[in-house]
Amino acid sequence: MKIRFLGGAREVGRSAVLVNDSLLLDYGMKTGNPPQFPVDSVDPEAVVVSHGHLDHVGAVPSLLSGDRRPPVHWTPPTRELALTLARDTLKLHGVSPSGARRGSRRHRRRGGTYDCPFTETEVKRVTQVSETHGYRETFAAAGHEVTFFDAGHIPGSAHVLVDDGETRLFYTADFHTEDQRLVSASTARPDADVVVCESTYSDVTHDPRAAIESRFVERVETTLWEGGTVVVPAFAIGRTQEMLLVCEASGIDCYVDGMGKEVTRMLREHPGFVRDADALRRAASNARFVTGRDGQRRRIAAKNAVVVTTSGMLSGGPAMTYVPEVRSNPTNAIALTGYQVEGTPGRELLETGRCEIDGRVMPVSAGVDWFDFSAHADRDGLWSLLDEYRDARVLVNHGDRCSAFAAELADDGVAAAAPAVGDEVVVEGDRGPARRDGR
Repeated sequence: MKIRFLGGAREVGRSAVLVNDSLLLDYGMKTGNPPQFPVDSVDPEAVVVSHGHLDHVGAVPSLLSGDRRPPVHWTPPTRELALTLARDTLKLHGVSPSGARRGSRRHRRRGGTYDCPFTETEVKRVTQVSETHGYRETFAAAGHEVTFFDAGHIPGSAHVLVDDGETRLFYTADFHTEDQRLVSASTARPDADVVVCESTYSDVTHDPRAAIESRFVERVETTLWEGGTVVVPAFAIGRTQEMLLVCEASGIDCYVDGMGKEVTRMLREHPGFVRDADALRRAASNARFVTGRDGQRRRIAAKNAVVVTTSGMLSGGPAMTYVPEVRSNPTNAIALTGYQVEGTPGRELLETGRCEIDGRVMPVSAGVDWFDFSAHADRDGLWSLLDEYRDARVLVNHGDRCSAFAAELADDGVAAAAPAVGDEVVVEGDRGPARRDGR
């Protein structure tokens, strides 16, 4: 089996792995100015997508430019999330249905503008080639047998097992080994000859989720008791719903704004892919969905209230209205709930107490706290999964310290390496008996 890394190797973002020159696993984008996409041109026979986050699915529509029509395989929630992200990307970059960027000269890049790699036409084609599958339902793709297993990351997220008849590849994608309120932990460990494993938190040990929730709830309740407003920046997919669940379980009323509103509605239509559909229904009912624009947002910000809103790193979305409104009052609070990538306004706020909003650097007097509501396995979780694959070859990706983690695994007797972007690895499988139950 040939495994080629087109992105997501020794980095976080633009995940893309090509198997046997024909089967593409994920095709994401890395946000930035300009955004980054997987390297080299690729023309797969089929595409398999692990889950609906931008760094894994963001560039998939660009694979459908020209005469290319590879089928795209994913779970039902991942399909809906991918389409939501694609439409939001078009909107963000101001791309018209023709593919031209409004207000600028037309620049083509893989079917779209320089900033956006696809057009609305290619997004529509996604629906034409989409093939959805549930967990543990083996299907054929580009001459391979493929099976999804619940990865415990976000609703619809999947580990991907690929079998070419000689070698079995286990692509972990993003996963979590502890229960969250929204989804249950990853438990499937199918037999494999080679594992491509994420390593996002390979040097971090998460605090127990109950302790994190307790600190968050205490901060929110204290701020409300003192008469302040709490802005909770949260990723639209997964994190917003998790925070709504935490608020409902703790008796905290809240508003919800941004793309997270649409995602919450959509996930309620896929109850089989969440841990507790009734709890999600209650959480959605407990939240008040913001339907207006900046005028309503400013009024909410002036209230003694909690608002969960995108974006999670303060790089866009309704947070651009809420944060300037609450920043000058020390009684207010900004509760960051996810990892803040270096160079983002959220990271700047944590490190300096200031952040750039709409081109203006603003000092923030409101309280700023960070809560580690991660949906990724930590160091202990990564080791617990990889302990099941000591006889397999391990290729570490999706992290800021892939080489260091691979070296730690190697020191412990695991055949581990950390390929770079553009590298190709050839693995020969051992066709021993396979545990088809996915244990």
